[in-house]
Amino acid sequence: MTLRLHELGVFTWAEWAECLGQTIREAQAAGELEYRDSYYYHWLAALERISANKGLVTDRSLAQRQNEWDIAARNTPHGQPIEIKR
Repeated sequence: MTLRLHELGVFTWAEWAECLGQTIREAQAAGELEYRDSYYYHWLAALERISANKGLVTDRSLAQRQNEWDIAARNTPHGQPIEIKR
């Protein structure tokens, strides 16, 4: 998703690198020490941040989608694809 948004010109790679770097620095400043286990969480947080900064999503829409995902995941048998029903 990140690469596709970049390819579409939503943000430059320099903007992405700065956003991801800032997200990681903030986590480290908050006391998070184990970088390799959390890299993809930082990637997701940075993608959410840059998407919000570019006006693609709102905090409310992100929270709503996360809630929908959590409900769908809890109601999906192990090994089955998770589908969000709207």
